[in-house]
Amino acid sequence: MTHTIEVNDIKLYAYHGCLPEEGRIGGNYSVDICVKTNFTKSTLSDDLSDTVDYVLINKIVEEEMAIRSKLIEHVGQRIANRLKLEVKQLHSLRVKIIKHSPPIDGDVANVAIIIEETMV
Repeated sequence: MTHTIEVNDIKLYAYHGCLPEEGRIGGNYSVDICVKTNFTKSTLSDDLSDTVDYVLINKIVEEEMAIRSKLIEHVGQRIANRLKLEVKQLHSLRVKIIKHSPPIDGDVANVAIIIEETMV
């Protein structure tokens, strides 16, 4: 059986980007995490240790987003790697990072990257 846990719209202020100004000024980001797992055991036990702790997911995202990267692709992969390492019982994961009001020519609300991985 497969179940889904999502932690959506984690709002952060971070300093990612290739431009020097982005490292000084920073910008608004939001992150969505989706993990597939089997939480049948927790439905019976009502015990947090039998499921994925979304507090841990939020902590991982906050810590990795606090480390400056030129590319959100880079920080996204760091988040995925830590989820795989620290969150037990994952079948798959999806990390989406949205950079709001990117400094590019044109009227662009945001840009985003998505990383999807399946554990074997």
